[in-house]
Amino acid sequence: MKPQQFQKKLMQWFDQCGRKHLPWQQNKTPYRVWVSEIMLQQTQVNTVIPYFERFMQRFPTVLALANANEDEVLHAWAGLGYYSRARYLHRAAILITNQYHGQFPDQLDSLQTLPGVGESTAAAILSIAFNQPATILDGNVKRVLARLHAMREPINEKQIEDQLWVLAKYYTPTTRSADYTQAIMDLGATLCTRSKPDCSHCPFTKHCLAYQEDAQHEIPKKKKTRALPIRTATFIIMKKGAQVLLFKRPTPGIWGGLWSLPEITGTPDIKSVRAFCKQYLQGISAQYQPLSAFRHTFSHYHLDIFPVLMEIKKAPTKIVVESEQIWYNLQKPKLVGLPKPVQSILRNLA
Repeated sequence: MKPQQFQKKLMQWFDQCGRKHLPWQQNKTPYRVWVSEIMLQQTQVNTVIPYFERFMQRFPTVLALANANEDEVLHAWAGLGYYSRARYLHRAAILITNQYHGQFPDQLDSLQTLPGVGESTAAAILSIAFNQPATILDGNVKRVLARLHAMREPINEKQIEDQLWVLAKYYTPTTRSADYTQAIMDLGATLCTRSKPDCSHCPFTKHCLAYQEDAQHEIPKKKKTRALPIRTATFIIMKKGAQVLLFKRPTPGIWGGLWSLPEITGTPDIKSVRAFCKQYLQGISAQYQPLSAFRHTFSHYHLDIFPVLMEIKKAPTKIVVESEQIWYNLQKPKLVGLPKPVQSILRNLA
């Protein structure tokens, strides 16, 4: 299919059916586009919308974001997952403020120097915010192109992804760049969906090789992944009146930079809890009350969480932990970043 033919059909469909009322499409600025693109990495539009709106109320400009502390940013992000994105946003806002004097960079190479911004995200910002020709290749675009060309090899193989980049650049126009980028993402998000694609309303059924071969439900393929392993952890809720002891997790790793509960690997037993208290929370007895266990799923494993409540009348004589600690008041909660499972536990306690 020739690029001009593809672009014409796609833009005709977009003008009639494309999404034009998403929050980041209103009062469009490079800052709002950038934040939305980072939030939309690995997260669906409907999930992002309320987070984006709250984030914009709290941090309406790049300067407001740069001047915030990390805890404030993580608190606004809490529940959206993949927390490194929030830390990258904060770091990039500081860089834009200091290095670019608060002006958002408008060149592809410069955009890619921002923490958390790869080639496709940089291109999306460049095309949507600045209406410059740039090629994106997010999950929606990969799916559209893989079906259009009936690519039966796994699209997460490097060789196939390289081919998809070639195709994406082949179809990218030099005009209406912002609309084209939104259009091809919309096509994948609303019609050419992962499951149950709505081929009856697609403008490309006559040209889509996957549809012609009745293979749209088989394409795209990904390399088989192993079943997610299951890990277990005991979360210790050290409660003194209305206050709960929280530790700040190290920046690398899961929930980096967030405030969480003391944690022991494995299911709870009196021996492990007693040993933990002896080592880290000196001056505390090991009596505890098990609460309802639940599962939290990450991209690469399931975590079965076993909360245990330890009601105490006085604080530990010594807390032997390298990270920061706070006593979190359930009745007057601080604006700090909390992992979603910890939010649920504290909400139930309150």
